Amino acid sequence: MADIDIVFTSAKFADGSLNTIAVSGGCIVSISPASDLVPQATGAIDLGGALVVPSLVEGHVHLDTSFYGDVWRPHQPYTNGFSVQERVAFQADNMAKAAPMAERARSQLELCLGHGSTRMRSHVMVDGSVGLKSLETILTVREAYRDVIDIQLVAFPQSGILRSPGTPDLLDAAFDLGANVIGGLDPGGFDRDVEKHLDVVFGIAERRGVDVDIHLHDPSMLGIFEIEQICARTRALGMQGHVAISHAYSLGDVAADVVQRTADVLAASGVAIMTNAPGARPFPPVKLLRAAGVIVFGGCDNIRDSWWPYGDGDMLGRAMMIGYRSGFNTDADLMLAFDIVTAGGAQALRLDDWGLRAGAKADFIALDAPHVPQAVVDLPKRRAVYKNGRLVARDGEMIARKA
Repeated sequence: MADIDIVFTSAKFADGSLNTIAVSGGCIVSISPASDLVPQATGAIDLGGALVVPSLVEGHVHLDTSFYGDVWRPHQPYTNGFSVQERVAFQADNMAKAAPMAERARSQLELCLGHGSTRMRSHVMVDGSVGLKSLETILTVREAYRDVIDIQLVAFPQSGILRSPGTPDLLDAAFDLGANVIGGLDPGGFDRDVEKHLDVVFGIAERRGVDVDIHLHDPSMLGIFEIEQICARTRALGMQGHVAISHAYSLGDVAADVVQRTADVLAASGVAIMTNAPGARPFPPVKLLRAAGVIVFGGCDNIRDSWWPYGDGDMLGRAMMIGYRSGFNTDADLMLAFDIVTAGGAQALRLDDWGLRAGAKADFIALDAPHVPQAVVDLPKRRAVYKNGRLVARDGEMIARKA
């Protein structure tokens, strides 16, 4: 065994067992029962029987558009029901008045990290309205925080692909700068041409060898049709396990037999579904999807921005919200809600080095809770967040780093 940098003793796992976690070079090298001889190490931390769980996975957030850390901005209500186009226009107006993007992004990132998310996927606007400027800013922020959080960046065409001149080329160029995933937005409802929109998205995915994550707000059978088309493209390109659909509201507002049929298609295609359990909106039935074999993961999505004034960056709280809105009451249900914001996110984002196991990065949280179901309900504020075996946040606050 390699020389051990640090051991964490008296770590209570979700199954109730007490364990010792040995870490070297930022990775877990062994996990052994607390009754075994503690391995020799340079340092040791006694976790005192705290509940230890893998780090939370923030699977869908927008670092470039949050107002968190800025002055309070009153929400502008919709004028005639939910409209993506109208909200995009509101957002453009608000962003022109907001504090510098890098400042707001850092505030939001630290908020999420403080609650225990050491892995994140952020969508960043790349389209004809902003060019590559937002991506360049967020890439700089990502680099500044690379030692405390791992971030995937999605090139996200918030103003559409076909309706926003120059966007296809900009999306492609985003991967020369450092984007990781290609995004999309309501191919039918926003761009009015499902096939041409998906031609661009999957064309870039195939050419660049990157994953796909498409925003899909379109309701009812239009949304179901788009899901089927995305799944067909995924299978045709052999991209099973590399494609996600965010929101998929349509799965929450069609008949049960349609949902089941679509769930089977999603599972067979290896296409994941992200939900944030949005307020006053239908959303995917996560238990049905999981029972069908679909990967379901979670995200906070918009945090205090032009879409709504809510959001605290806490993925454990998001698990509670998903469970609450899904009618989850049993311990097994609460464990499922927790899985959506941890293992589900890790699977959807293809994080091969995540988890409480030898060989994974030493990213975990010590919680003041007796077990996972109660943690989902209590949302304990006392938390110690470790990244690569190093304490990076405590009780909601990021630990100051050395210059």
